[in-house]
Formats: sequence, structure tokens, C-alpha cells
Amino acid sequence: MAVRKLNPITPGQRHKIIGAFDSITASTPEKSLVFGYGKSGGRNNVGKMTMRYIGGGHKRKFRVIDFKRNKDGIPAVVKTIEYDPNRSARIALLFYADGEKRYILAPNGLQVGQTLLSGKGATPEVGNTLLLQDIPLGTIIHNIELRPGQGAALVRSAGTFAQLTSREDKYAIIKLPSGETRKILSACKATIGAVGNSDHALEESGKAGRTRWMGRRPRVRGVAMNPVDHPMGGGEGRASGGHPRSRKGLLAKGKKTRAPKKQSSKYIIERKKK
Repeated sequence: MAVRKLNPITPGQRHKIIGAFDSITASTPEKSLVFGYGKSGGRNNVGKMTMRYIGGGHKRKFRVIDFKRNKDGIPAVVKTIEYDPNRSARIALLFYADGEKRYILAPNGLQVGQTLLSGKGATPEVGNTLLLQDIPLGTIIHNIELRPGQGAALVRSAGTFAQLTSREDKYAIIKLPSGETRKILSACKATIGAVGNSDHALEESGKAGRTRWMGRRPRVRGVAMNPVDHPMGGGEGRASGGHPRSRKGLLAKGKKTRAPKKQSSKYIIERKKK
């Protein structure tokens, strides 16, 4: 995976850096795993805007991704590596031996024609999914469950990975991409390897219009608003706005927002680095 920097023949291309699509092997998705879905534009069921700066954007189709990897013991062959407009990572189409087709997140180093396996008999190789209790210590993993059978919730973004550092009783100790160290039940599943498309972090849109294609409208700074619209608005000239805070008046930029009595705090060994 690499990135492409374009020749600056237009102002929009001067700073544009986009991902290369050399790893992608198919341009049309598997029809049985694709669904159309509409956009909300940030509006709720009565048409009121509840989320600002959402709207427009190119039409997308939703690809159903298998985050559970619950077809244990059935080998699957990687048929294609595809682009998914709904996520930063690439996806891979698997053809299972029993005839079923499923999409998974494509990890780094996954090749077309490779055979993958999940469950008890799987080896700790890139793309295979195992229980945390069966994965060797020090292994790089992604697609981690928080509850057994729930489906992967952690480490799904392009280029991210976690590391299984140790085990303690019925828990596995995992170092997450944020720097947080956390206990997760050893009965949960995780996939071996790092998520692919690691150069995604190097991409630059190059122009405001490309951000609009993604469905993001211009975001207005609080200090540029009037006092009626934002706590940091108003003032003569270019007023800095005082203490940074949200539109609701809650302090921002460093104020801790995590609930002090949150149930999952007991599983966090070390908080993420600032």
C-alpha cells in the first residue's frame, strides 16, 4: 500500500495526497452482501437538526462486514481485496468451503488466494481469528471483541493494531493503539495482524470540496459566532473567547469527561497517554 502525490496542475491538486489502489483486485462489490441506505443529514425523526455539519456527500452502498468470525473450523479462501467507502480500511471477500461468502477487514499482508480459518484449530497467522486464550503472548492483533460472541468492537481503523502483552486469571492484558492497557476476557476473539491500508494517515484531501464529497459540511468555530449561539462567541474585534468550552458550556481541551463510577473502569490498568 502506498500514496500518490499529484502534480500541482490545479490549486486543488497542489496539496492532494491520495491512497494508491494497487492492492485492490475488484471494482464491483459482491451483490449479496451489499445494501442501499439513506442519509439523515444530521436530522432526527421530526426533521430537527440534532448533529451539525452533516449533509450532502456521494451516494454509498453499505457492505456487510463479518466482525464475529463465528464460522469456526471452516476454511475460507480470500477471493478479492476491495475498497469500502464506509471505512478507512480495505475489505476482503472470503469464499467459505460450505459456499457462504463474507466480507472481513483486510489485514496488512493479506493476499488473494490465501486460506483463512477461525476458531480452535486455527494457527496464529495473519487473518486468522482465535480466542485470546489461544494467541501467543506478544502477538500483534486487531478486531478485538469486548464480550464473547458480540463481535469485534476495538481496533478496526486503517493501520491500527493492539498487542497481547500478558494473561491474568481469566483475562488477557492488551495494549491498545491509544496507549491504554486493558483487561479483556480470554474467551473473546481477536484477529491476527494489523489492519491494512496503513498509509491512510498520510492522505490529504487537498481542497474543501473533497471534504463535502464525504458528507461533511463546513464547521464553524465558536469564537466566530454571536453570544446567542455559543459561549465563546461575541466580543469586539478578534476576541479569543476565554476558556475553551462546548456549545452547551461544558469545558473542553483537557477537562476529563469520563464518568468517575463507570463500570468498565475496573478493567483499565493504565489510562491512555495524553
